[in-house]
Amino acid sequence: MAQNAISALQASALTRRLGFTLLMLVVFRLGAHIPIPGVNAGVVQSLFLHGASIFALLNLFSGGATATLSIFALSIVPYINASIIMQLMTVVLPTVEEWTKEGEDGQKKMTQWTRWLSIGLGFLQALGVSYYLYNYSSNGQYVYTHHTVGSIFLTTLMLLTGSTVLMWVGEQISDRGVGNGISLLVLFGIVSRLPYGVHVLAQYVSAGVLSWPKLIIFAVVAVIIIAAVVYVNEGLRKIPVQYPKRVVGRRLYQGTNTHLPIRVNQAGVIPVIFAISLLILPYTVAQFFRGSWVTVLERYFGFTSPLYIILEFLLVVVFTFFYTQVVFKVDDVADNLKKAGGHIPGIRPGKPTAEYLAKVSGRLTWAGALFLGVVAILPSFVTMGLGVNLYFGGTSLLIIVGVALDTLKQMQAQMVMQQYQGFMK
Repeated sequence: MAQNAISALQASALTRRLGFTLLMLVVFRLGAHIPIPGVNAGVVQSLFLHGASIFALLNLFSGGATATLSIFALSIVPYINASIIMQLMTVVLPTVEEWTKEGEDGQKKMTQWTRWLSIGLGFLQALGVSYYLYNYSSNGQYVYTHHTVGSIFLTTLMLLTGSTVLMWVGEQISDRGVGNGISLLVLFGIVSRLPYGVHVLAQYVSAGVLSWPKLIIFAVVAVIIIAAVVYVNEGLRKIPVQYPKRVVGRRLYQGTNTHLPIRVNQAGVIPVIFAISLLILPYTVAQFFRGSWVTVLERYFGFTSPLYIILEFLLVVVFTFFYTQVVFKVDDVADNLKKAGGHIPGIRPGKPTAEYLAKVSGRLTWAGALFLGVVAILPSFVTMGLGVNLYFGGTSLLIIVGVALDTLKQMQAQMVMQQYQGFMK
């Protein structure tokens, strides 16, 4: 594996892609340390001491940028929400559905509308956060050193600009780098919080808040989750496919037997990211309304509240089925098999093949969706069981392992294209 990895680095095209990806991730980390001017950092830190789960989740995605209220404090959450809405529009609006069938031109239209929608949602979210911070105070001190309405608009502009820059960074990584840019930004944000997470655990243990047996249980659960994520992500069902003999010109091609792989978890970690991003929205909108609205949402949308846990589980399951239908279209697969002359033994080509693939894919998706849902809500139960706030749990491990595996597979594909042996066997 080490020798194959060295061969990968010697491949000029892959090296350039890796270098560009690392450069964009460095930009992401540099921006996370550029604070918005006129902000009292100590008052912002008190938000996390009081357990504001919404800001803790944003801080996890942004790699600590929210805790310092940097220009990247919103992370790429607005872009993710915009992507969710555009995917839903493919089911609701026939025009948007047609775009998905127009190839590259249709994809450009989808991307352009996603960008504009991301900017609109980013503005609303930035304004909500800015307004909330304007009204927030700790020990008689406000967040803004100059407590004026102008500070709200300055913060909104800076947050929106940072979110837009991250949207561009993510798209550039997808186009010119390695892996899915948006997923890699989320991954890198979570990984950058690992040292801080270990430090917090050490403080809990030294202070006696977290006992050694509980810490060992947490470590064992983390290892089990990692193993389970790898097992499920790599799990697939091989559907046998036969191709008959055929004559092309003067050549006779012998029939072949192959298989069609259908993964247990075809949606990857996208449903989990979608669900968490969507759950952030109600809390953000409530920042415009002081008083009972915020109190109610803090009570019912808290990280360990039953409503939050149930909604997160259901959203992950729903988004898993929805995204699987987007990435694996049984009608198109059945049509392509029919055009190529292939067929599944015992299944007639055309509509019966599509129905069979839908049945198999549906059963596998149920297993993958329930697995993702359970892993997504594990942090809430771990937090309640250990008695400490841990925002790094099953969801984070799921995103890290899932995105890392997808990125390695894309690197593998790049190596195969350049006639290098892959390092994943």
